[in-house]
Amino acid sequence: MADSAPFRGKVALVTGAARRIGRAIALRLAAEGATVAVHYHQSEQDARRTAEESGARLFNANLEHVPEIHRLFTEVEQAYGRLDFLVNNAARFEQVPALEITEEAWDQIHNVNLKAVFFCCQAGARLMLKNGGGKIVNLSSLGGIRPWSEHAHYCASKAGVIMLTRVLAKAFAPHISVNSVAPGVVHFEGEMTPRAQRLVAATPMRRAGTGEEIAEAVVSFLRASPFVTGQVLAVDGGLSQRA
Repeated sequence: MADSAPFRGKVALVTGAARRIGRAIALRLAAEGATVAVHYHQSEQDARRTAEESGARLFNANLEHVPEIHRLFTEVEQAYGRLDFLVNNAARFEQVPALEITEEAWDQIHNVNLKAVFFCCQAGARLMLKNGGGKIVNLSSLGGIRPWSEHAHYCASKAGVIMLTRVLAKAFAPHISVNSVAPGVVHFEGEMTPRAQRLVAATPMRRAGTGEEIAEAVVSFLRASPFVTGQVLAVDGGLSQRA
């Protein structure tokens, strides 16, 4: 008989878990039996709702600053004594024509989308190795696979996450696996933007994805053998396969 709580005894940290995809991942991991640490920065009310529904504890940190990242992982270790899974979900998204991107805008995107992912991976790996190893899943994006003309800084940051995943899969082996999930258009509440509508229209499955479908992909990597590492799974309804 299959275990109804396969992640029982595992501690999982999800960054940016207050809302949207991060919330869906946190809830799914809790449903799978994991002890979940919910990270948030500003969305405290949403984070509390996620924590209450998942039985999780809250951890606040501004991931733009490496000392805050170090404090976050220290607090997780103090709370649970270990870390088995890390899901790097926290990210920023912005649409700006390439000729109008400022240094500040570039840094705001890259500080969270790429720099923070590396230093979270580093801190998470150090903690995982204290207990023999673990698994990391980084959320990249279809924008890291295909070029979007008004998202140069975002696309560059997410392409960086994909390469970082591949590099760290080698650097952290054999005790830690590192993989990436690249979502396409994922819709939550409210009306879709015209751009999102165009992308959905071009998607072979003819619809947007859901947070639960992204969470399923994350869980598939966490369930997989550690021999599965350095991989990128596009969950995009086939959009990345279009010519």
